[in-house]
Amino acid sequence: MKAKFIAVDMGTTNTDLVWLDGDEMHMHKLENLRLSAAEQVRHCLNLVGDALNADVRIGVTGGHYRALPPVLDGFHLLKVDEMRALGLGGLVAAGLEEGLVVSAGTGTAMVAARGTSAQHVTGSAVGGGTVLGLANLILGTADYDEIDALALAGDANLADIMVSEAVGGEVGKLPANANAVNLGKLIDRKDFTREDLAAGLVRLVAQVIAVIAINAANAAGLHDIILIGHTMDLVSIQKEIALVGEFYQRSFIMPEHPGFATARGVIDVMKRETYHGGLHRIDS
Repeated sequence: MKAKFIAVDMGTTNTDLVWLDGDEMHMHKLENLRLSAAEQVRHCLNLVGDALNADVRIGVTGGHYRALPPVLDGFHLLKVDEMRALGLGGLVAAGLEEGLVVSAGTGTAMVAARGTSAQHVTGSAVGGGTVLGLANLILGTADYDEIDALALAGDANLADIMVSEAVGGEVGKLPANANAVNLGKLIDRKDFTREDLAAGLVRLVAQVIAVIAINAANAAGLHDIILIGHTMDLVSIQKEIALVGEFYQRSFIMPEHPGFATARGVIDVMKRETYHGGLHRIDS
């Protein structure tokens, strides 16, 4: 089969490659090798291999995509606005017509997506990069899988000050068994297990993302909150976000393969629009 659409999403931590041949979708998460934008795209095209062909349509977003030339190695490149890509990609992945799309990658961006439009609402500098950076400092590892396993084995309540401990009972919508201060017990104690520290760290990041998302959705007049980005690959993050949803009676939607939703959005843009001259290889 020959690739009809190729999408490259250049993130700070990972570069995501998605391509379609027929109805089959191929997805690859690649470590960002700190190459130039052009070299990142070349690396992705090399991975497509024999499926690469003269009629393929190539779309790029993320990172320094604006610095890319309009034509690379004879292939036209369509530069897709990242907020539009993640907004539409989130809707396509979730099968919805509108919603707040929360892209939790290295940092976190939140977009109000309605139909074919997407508008940046807010975001947070807290995201997967925060997990990796603090885990490297506190736990001595920046391996996502190890952090996730440690957090799932730990008890964040042993690192956090709980509402019951702070005020003796519930506060508003927060029950007594909710946490009041992230990592607050680290002030007085130092004898924590790596597992409990990991659980507390993951809870901190997940709660920041979830609470901002709820407020942003309310401000934008949107009910559905769609979670995408590779930070959502961590089961420990998913569980803590779901717990916030329970506290505030809000549900979060996480589509299959959340980390590739932005690249899928690039493909959706290419499918929706027709570009003058097409997106094809220029014969020398």
